[in-house]
Amino acid sequence: MSSPVLAIDIGGTKMAAALVEPGGRVAAYERIVTPQSPHVDADGLWRTLLALIDKLPAARLAGVGVGCGGPMTWPSGDVSPLNMPAWRDFPLRDRLRDLFPGLPVRVHNDAVAVAAGEHWRGAGRGRQNVLGMVVSTGVGGGLILGGRLIDGASGNAGHIGHVIVDPEGPECECGGRGCLEAIARGPGLSAWAREQGWTGETGKELADDAARDHPIAVRAMNRAGWALGVAIASATHLCDLEVVAVGGGLSQAGPLLFGPLEETFRAHARMEFAREVRVVPAALGQTAGLVGAAAFVFGGDRYWTAD
Repeated sequence: MSSPVLAIDIGGTKMAAALVEPGGRVAAYERIVTPQSPHVDADGLWRTLLALIDKLPAARLAGVGVGCGGPMTWPSGDVSPLNMPAWRDFPLRDRLRDLFPGLPVRVHNDAVAVAAGEHWRGAGRGRQNVLGMVVSTGVGGGLILGGRLIDGASGNAGHIGHVIVDPEGPECECGGRGCLEAIARGPGLSAWAREQGWTGETGKELADDAARDHPIAVRAMNRAGWALGVAIASATHLCDLEVVAVGGGLSQAGPLLFGPLEETFRAHARMEFAREVRVVPAALGQTAGLVGAAAFVFGGDRYWTAD
């Protein structure tokens, strides 16, 4: 198989598309800001995606791989991303099959794509047991055990964003309380900081202010790192992991996030087998989800078993 895969990464903040070669190299890349409701409906989002795809060079394709924010019905690929309310039960896989007849089209959760990408060509390469995470508009995860992607009953295995880290914590959009996502996702973290008196808007502004030692912004990063550390310690004890690779926009804060994360993780990961686990930034950076989406096609039954 020498042709590239059309890889697509769909999230509440941005959509990205790339041509990914069989070895995992990103040969062409385009991205666009995800339009927000109420300014766009379901078909408007679809047209935005089509325009993004059209920006890539024409190529003979081996298939189409997609990582999309969840939840979704898997493997049918009807998507209902929490942070994209215009898409509810949107038949994304069927629409792409109509657009690319005869090609394999594989749609999975965006954080699952990060896990596949990091295991195939990133921080988890050569390891058998890996948790890949996205910390951005939402918080999600994907799980590799025994060298293979674990889907679970509904394709949601590894969804660490809804591990409870504080039963008395804030309400989550899932309807629960104290989920990791409710505390550590960018918009939630920014909202918490504003309640404390910070005057910025976005997660990036918050990270930038933390880098300038703004006390509230630093406390916000400590809060996110604490929540992530608690959740990852629990996941490590449950799944006997080797590597946890953390990607997504908030992960770009670097030591401001990973410092308190590591400290909290080490405080809670007390079992002997958990002490060798490495928690690291996603080695593939912002392309991890795209490389993982391509792995759904290139990686055989290591990363896709539904067809």
